[in-house]
Amino acid sequence: MPTHEVTNQVPDPYGHDVAADPALLAALHRAGAGWAEDELHELGRLAGSEEADTWGRLANENPPVLRTHDRYGHRVDEVEFHPYWHRLMDTAVRYGLHAAPWADDRPGAHTARAAKFYVWGQVEAGHTCPISMTYAAVPALRATPDLAERYEPLLSAREYDFGLREPGTKRGLIAGMSMTEKQGGSDVRANTTTAVPHTDGSYRLTGHKWFTSAPMSDVFLTLAQAPGGLSCFLLPRVLPDGSRNPIRLQRLKDKLGNKSNASAEIEYEGATGWLVGEEGRGVPTIIEMVNMTRLDCTIGAASGMRYGTVRALHHATHRRAFGAALVDQPLMRNVLADLVVESEAATVVAMRLAAATDAALAGDEQETLLRRLGLAVSKYWVCKRGPAHAAEALECLGGNGYVEESGMPRLYREAPLVSIWEGSGNVAALDALRAMARRPASVDAFLAELDAAAGADRRLDAATAALRKQLGDLTDLEYRTRRLVESMALTLQGSLLVRYGDPAVADAFCASRLGGDHGLAFGTLPAGTDTAAILDRAVRR
Repeated sequence: MPTHEVTNQVPDPYGHDVAADPALLAALHRAGAGWAEDELHELGRLAGSEEADTWGRLANENPPVLRTHDRYGHRVDEVEFHPYWHRLMDTAVRYGLHAAPWADDRPGAHTARAAKFYVWGQVEAGHTCPISMTYAAVPALRATPDLAERYEPLLSAREYDFGLREPGTKRGLIAGMSMTEKQGGSDVRANTTTAVPHTDGSYRLTGHKWFTSAPMSDVFLTLAQAPGGLSCFLLPRVLPDGSRNPIRLQRLKDKLGNKSNASAEIEYEGATGWLVGEEGRGVPTIIEMVNMTRLDCTIGAASGMRYGTVRALHHATHRRAFGAALVDQPLMRNVLADLVVESEAATVVAMRLAAATDAALAGDEQETLLRRLGLAVSKYWVCKRGPAHAAEALECLGGNGYVEESGMPRLYREAPLVSIWEGSGNVAALDALRAMARRPASVDAFLAELDAAAGADRRLDAATAALRKQLGDLTDLEYRTRRLVESMALTLQGSLLVRYGDPAVADAFCASRLGGDHGLAFGTLPAGTDTAAILDRAVRR
């Protein structure tokens, strides 16, 4: 005889379309990328399935394993992955989340790709790291047309072809990055890896890299000190003659999250590489790659917030406590609505920057300036908000959210990564100062974006006026950079929500984030907030 009856448990959160996200779809159409909606919904339905959830779960429960040698003692430097890792990668590549938009001349190609990245990233975030780097490698390679001509078609091909083979023999390629060193971290100019020119035009690289993302990739972009200064190089894992490039994997990092993805310490033992761009111009060459990956950090943070919000609302809708469904209890409605507001603010700014990328690549100087400053500002703030948002979303599930089966612990462990990757908080905030100092016109472009919403909301107008004063005050500027950049991010999000967002979401954002009618924790939205309209934005469909 059973000892108890299981009741009041929440049904599995499967069988919905992750792409049925009103803020996302509206942004897709604003950018002229509505042609991608059918494929986006197809991907969204897969992302909302139990099958895809299983792929992501098992890829994390069975992390990659480093094999430095084969059974005979030969050096192999291979990483083994769970088969579902390859399913995730194959899906991402088939749907064009990697470098595909560089070969697509349709309007809004980069925005369409950003929307897919946002949707599929909610299944599993770890594999999006090599997908993002493959996307970001193309603009850097274009600094050397011969290399771009050879590798770009394979990097943009929609075929995932895993395995250690000469790049030219494969149907598609994945790119990695190898920048940071143990003595420098974000200070890449302190790098000590050396690159010695060879008679055939290649270079021989020697040195240690402290954090190499996706070491199983086919090709890597890396920085090293050449005779002319810090320079950028392309290194394949397999050389044109079929021999292995001496890139030694020393160990894999045991990380807080991102368990499915391999990150390694490596040693270059006279590894062969080809110069990308000019000697001594390594940082300017690589900066466009960094900008692309920073865009993906922002999209990734927004993606995680959406996942947490939808899961929290699903739980609250089906769970009862104290005689009523959680979602019908006023304080829980406040918390959930606050999570929706933060999530949609992140989504709208991430997609706006993706659209600015499309416009910048088409030659729009104003959008180029907005993108440069807006990326630094939003990468700092949106990624910084991710961990707090994940913690609150997890707490909405109570003890159920604290167990692995809910999926929320993986979200929580993953959330801090994007705030660290491609420059942690201080680096991103100071980069915003650098952008303003080097290209003052970027400030005008940023303020013009805010002014597009002038007069629509008094709280936004007041916040914009206060921001102008902050920008004009140079006293202790570096010390208070975080406060300045936070104000810039919030006013940008507010402007976009007022212009394009749901009125209830925009009103709640302006009242709380800009008008000061808000506490220090989620769930402190002011009385009178239209929680019903806001919560409807995150209902599973």
